[in-house]
Amino acid sequence: MMWESDLRTRRNLLRSSALGFGQLAFASLLQGGTAQASDASAVGATEKNVPSSLGGGPHHLPRAKRIVFLFMKGGPSHVDTFDPKPLLDRDHGKPLPFPLPRVTFAKQGNLLKSPWKFRQYGDSGLPVSDLFPHVAKHVDDLCILRSVHGTNPAHGGALLKLHTGSDQFVRPSLGSWVTYGLGTENQNLPTFVTICPTLAHGGVNNWGAAFLPASCQGTPIGNASIASSQAAVKHIENTRLDYSQQRRQLDFIGMLNQRHLADNESESVLESRLESFELAYRMQSSMPEIQTFNTESAATKNLYGIDDPVTEDFGRQCLMARRLLERGVRFVQVTHSDSEVQWDQHSNLYHGHTKNSAEVDKPIAGFLTDLKQRGLLSDTLVLWGGEFGRTPTAQGNNGRDHNPHGFTMWMAGGGVKGGYAYGATDDYGYYAAEKKMHVHDLHATILHLLGIDHERLTYQHAGRDFRLTDVAGRVAHEIFA
Repeated sequence: MMWESDLRTRRNLLRSSALGFGQLAFASLLQGGTAQASDASAVGATEKNVPSSLGGGPHHLPRAKRIVFLFMKGGPSHVDTFDPKPLLDRDHGKPLPFPLPRVTFAKQGNLLKSPWKFRQYGDSGLPVSDLFPHVAKHVDDLCILRSVHGTNPAHGGALLKLHTGSDQFVRPSLGSWVTYGLGTENQNLPTFVTICPTLAHGGVNNWGAAFLPASCQGTPIGNASIASSQAAVKHIENTRLDYSQQRRQLDFIGMLNQRHLADNESESVLESRLESFELAYRMQSSMPEIQTFNTESAATKNLYGIDDPVTEDFGRQCLMARRLLERGVRFVQVTHSDSEVQWDQHSNLYHGHTKNSAEVDKPIAGFLTDLKQRGLLSDTLVLWGGEFGRTPTAQGNNGRDHNPHGFTMWMAGGGVKGGYAYGATDDYGYYAAEKKMHVHDLHATILHLLGIDHERLTYQHAGRDFRLTDVAGRVAHEIFA
C-alpha cells in the first residue's frame, strides 16, 4: 500500500513547499467553515478525492462510507439480549451437558435461564429480549451476528483483540487502519474520533495508531470517567491570537523544522507533529459548533433521550456521533462504560443489565431513526457489541462469567442485510457453532464493506508486512444486501 518511495515523495513535497502543510490548511479555511465532504466512493478513487489517504483509497466499490461503533464495555450477555435459547430455559439449574472450555475466567455453576422474555418483532420476526424494546422496533434494519468468537476471556486481552486484532501486542486499532486506508472526508476534522473512551483494559492502545503514522490515531473527546455533557476538545478556541496570527506562528515553526526534515528523511514523528498542529488549527472552524447542540430541535433531543436523566449521558454521545458523521468523520466510536456497573455482571445480572440497557436502548433507537431520516443509514455502517458475551452457566446464583467462545454483535445500514440473523451458537449459547465468525473475520468483513481488501491493506514495519487481520480473516459475503 504505502512504500518507501512514496514516503520520500511525500517528504520532498513537504520540504519543497514554501508553506508546507500551512498552505493547504489556509486554503481550506478560506473556503469558509466546514469543508464539504468529498465523494471517495468511486472505484479507483484518486488522491484528489481522498486527500489525506496514506493507503491509496478504496480497493473496490464500498457499501459504506463511514462507520460508528457503539461499544458496550464489559461484555453484554447475548443469551439475555439477541440470542434466545429455549433449552436454557428448559434446563435451568441442570449441569452444562458438555465440557467447559479448557481455560475459564472464574468458577461456574449450573445453567441459568434468562430473566427476560424474548419477543418477535418486525416483518422479519427476529426475537429481541425485553431489555431492548426500543431497538427491537428497528429489528428489520439489524443484521444480528450470533456466532462471533474470540480467544481471550480477560477484559484487557479481549478489548485489544476486538479493537486491534491482537490480544498480546500493541497493534494499530481498527479505526486507525480505516483512517490509513481511506483518509478523511473533511480536512477540518479528525478522521477517527472516540467519544468517552474507557481508560482501562488497554486504554489508549484501543484507539492508538501503534506503528502507523501518528495522524491515524483516534482523537478522544472526554473519557469514561466524566459525564458526556463535559466531554469536549479542550483549548479549541484561542482567545489570544486570531487566525492570521496563528497562521504566521505555524508557518514560522514549519520553516524552522524544514531544515531539520531536509537532513533527516526518517523523521516521520516530526511530520506527524506538524500535521497535528495544522489539524488543531483547522479544527477551530468546525469543532466548537459540533460540540454544542444549540441548533438541534427539542424533538431531536427527545429522540435521543437527552431530556431524561437515565438516557441523557449516552444520548449525548450518540447525538455527537451523528453530528460528526454527517460532517465527514470517517470512524466514530461511542463507549458505554459505567465504572459502577458496566456490562460485567458476575453477580446481580438482573439489576446490572436492566440498568445498562435502560441507559442505551432509547438513544440507540433514536440514533438509528435519525440516521435513516437524514439518509445516512444506507452508507453508514453501525456496529454494536462488547468485547465478549457471557456464559449460559451461573456464577454464584445470579451472575454470568466472561464468554469469548460465542457471542452476539449486530450491524445496521452500510450495505448489510436487515432483519437477518447470521450464524448460531450451540443450543445453550456457550460456543459459536454455525457460520463461526472470528474477530479476524469480523474485521475483514467491516473493511470489505468500507471498500477495503483486508489482505491488501498492509504496512511494512520491523521487516515485515502487517495487517489488521494478521494472516487470517474471511469476509462474510452472506450478510451483504
